[in-house]
Amino acid sequence: MTSNRGRVYRDRRVVLLTQHGKERVIASVLEPQTGCRVELTTGFDTDLLGTFTRDIQRTGTQLESARRKARVGMEFAGLPLGIASEGSFGPDPMVGFFPWNVEFLIWIDDVLGLEIVGVSEGRSNFSHDLTASWQEVDVFARQAGFPEHHLVVRPENENDPRFFKGITDWKELKKTFSSALKQSKNGKVFIETDMRAYANPTRMDNIRLAAEQLAGKLNSLCPACGLPGFWIIESLGGLACEACGEPTREVRAEVYGCLKCPHRTTRERTDRAHASAGHCNYCNP
Repeated sequence: MTSNRGRVYRDRRVVLLTQHGKERVIASVLEPQTGCRVELTTGFDTDLLGTFTRDIQRTGTQLESARRKARVGMEFAGLPLGIASEGSFGPDPMVGFFPWNVEFLIWIDDVLGLEIVGVSEGRSNFSHDLTASWQEVDVFARQAGFPEHHLVVRPENENDPRFFKGITDWKELKKTFSSALKQSKNGKVFIETDMRAYANPTRMDNIRLAAEQLAGKLNSLCPACGLPGFWIIESLGGLACEACGEPTREVRAEVYGCLKCPHRTTRERTDRAHASAGHCNYCNP
């Protein structure tokens, strides 16, 4: 849903705090789609808020961490607008079999008193292995998309404080593996994907998708009060079955709501008139 009343953030400066290259995808989406000017700041070491190598644990939730980053950037730049992103990794929510990445991209506007979040989630190459074999390391690296996707190596186990990250070529990987193996008392080496944004193109793609959703929300203005962020707050089931016409679990409409005022709008879906009989409790109990 896009407003026809102009862009609220045209020519507005918004600060982005990152040291992992996220500005490449975030600015490339938000600037042309909203007219804002993304300004990078690196005056704060974001690794102090938590690292994927687990030497510094993240405190609070994923959203809280993104909010904290944005606030720090706004303070450093002295601007009322800030953006920050935060990612998380784990098993997929459906069957728990595939590695999964969830990306939050938060936009904070202290002038309008708004907090708008873009979200994207999808499959990831997040993985690890414990091995004493270079042949197994070779297989793992190829499956992880190395060297485009960087790797991290540790002696002994996943919690060993001695780690080597930012590994970007095969010669370096083999040398690091041999060094870690010599340091390892149990004769094993722990190898894992480097999940920092600039080191992981798959994750960077997910950040771009979160920025796409955020741009859509920023351009979606409430018909009643004109504030940005007018977006889906509820999905309504009940799409009629294609075979028997009974309501199914499939979404038939979505409710849009404003972040500030009580205005709500229900929009029936237009892409499909009926649900598959496979989703019908009557046809397929």
